[in-house]
Amino acid sequence: MSRIRIPIGLMFSQTGSYGTVGQSMLNGALLACCEVNEDRKLGIELEPMIADPASRLSAYAPTAENMIDAGIRHVVGCYTSSSRKEVIPIFEKRDALLWYPTHYEGFESSENVVYTGAAPNHHLSPLIDFLFNHFGGRAFCVGSNYIWGWESNRTLREGIQARGGMVLAERYVAVGETEMDRVVESIFDLKPDFVFNALIGESSYAFFRAFRKACEERGIDQRTRFPVASCNLSEPELKEIGPDAMDGHFSSSVYFASIDTPESRAFVSAYDAGFPEGPAASAEAEAAFVAVKLLAQSLHDAGTTDLQQVKRAVSRQMIDAPQGRVSIDPETLHAFLTPRIGRSRKDGQFDIVAESNAPVRPDPYLIRSSAPLEARHGRPALRVVS
Repeated sequence: MSRIRIPIGLMFSQTGSYGTVGQSMLNGALLACCEVNEDRKLGIELEPMIADPASRLSAYAPTAENMIDAGIRHVVGCYTSSSRKEVIPIFEKRDALLWYPTHYEGFESSENVVYTGAAPNHHLSPLIDFLFNHFGGRAFCVGSNYIWGWESNRTLREGIQARGGMVLAERYVAVGETEMDRVVESIFDLKPDFVFNALIGESSYAFFRAFRKACEERGIDQRTRFPVASCNLSEPELKEIGPDAMDGHFSSSVYFASIDTPESRAFVSAYDAGFPEGPAASAEAEAAFVAVKLLAQSLHDAGTTDLQQVKRAVSRQMIDAPQGRVSIDPETLHAFLTPRIGRSRKDGQFDIVAESNAPVRPDPYLIRSSAPLEARHGRPALRVVS
C-alpha cells in the first residue's frame, strides 16, 4: 500500500545552555517518527526537517520561517517559553501549527499551538500542596530571568500565601548564568523551609552543585534541611548536575522513566536502544514522543495537512502513552496528563512519592483550581506512594 509522505519540522536546541534537554526532546520525537513510519496501517510517512536554534532566542523566528517557507505546516518544537512566544505570531500569521511538547507556566492559549506538555495545574498546583504539607510555608524562590521563572514563582507565591505561608525572597539570574554564591548565601541568611527552583539549563545545574557543596561545608544535610523542588528537573539533567549533588531533590512532572508499566518500559527500552549515547529518557522526551504520535494519528484521520481538519482530528485522539492515557482538550488544545512528584536518586532516576489516580483535565489559566484554594475543584488528588 502506498503511503503519503508528509514533511514535519523538529525545532529543538541541541546545543547551548539547555542543549541537553533539547537533545532529549529531539530523540523522543525521532523515536516516534520511526515508529510511525514502521506502522503500515497509518498510511503516512513522516519526513522530519531538523533544526537547531542553539539555545539562542534570536534564532527561533528565522528557523520557524524557514520551515514554513519549505512547505512545512506542522512543527514540533521549542523548550523555553520565550522561544515559544517568539514563534507563535509567525505560526498564527502563516497559518501553521506548533506542537509544543514541554511543561510551561500556563496563562496562554493559541489556536495555532497544541500543548502536549504539562499545564500549571499538572505540576505547580500539586507541588504547592506537597511542599506546604510536608515542609512548611516559608519558601525561597530562585529562577531564570524570563517568563518561565517569573510566572512559576508568581503562581507558587500566590498558592503559598493563600495557605497562610510566605515567600521570603525571589532571586533571578540570566539564562546561562552559573555564578550562584549570592543566591546560596541568601538562602542561608533567610532559612526557608524549602527552595523552589525555576532555573533552567546550566544555571540550574550550577545552583544544585553550589548549594550542595555550601551545605556540606557547613555540616548541613541539604536534602532534609533545605529541600529543593522544581517543575523542570528530569533525568538527563541529574547527570549534568553530577553524582555529588543529584540526589534528594523533588520534581513535579507527569512522567518519570522509572514508571513501571508496559508502555513506559517499552518506551525506555526503545529510546535507550535508539540513542545509546543519551541523554536519558525524560518527561521532555516523552512529551515530544506523544506530540509526534498525536500529530501522526491526526494527519491520518484528517486525510490532509489542513490545520482546521487536523485540529478537529486531534481532539478525538486518545493514546496509551508511556505516562498513561493522554488526550487533547478541544477547548484549549492542551493535554489531559497524570501529575506525579518524584525524588531524585544517585543513579540518575526518580522515586515516585506521589501521583494522581487518573489523567487530569488541563487548566492553563488556573480557573478551576484557584478560587478559593481550600474548596477548589478540578485539581489532582495526589496519593502518596509508599
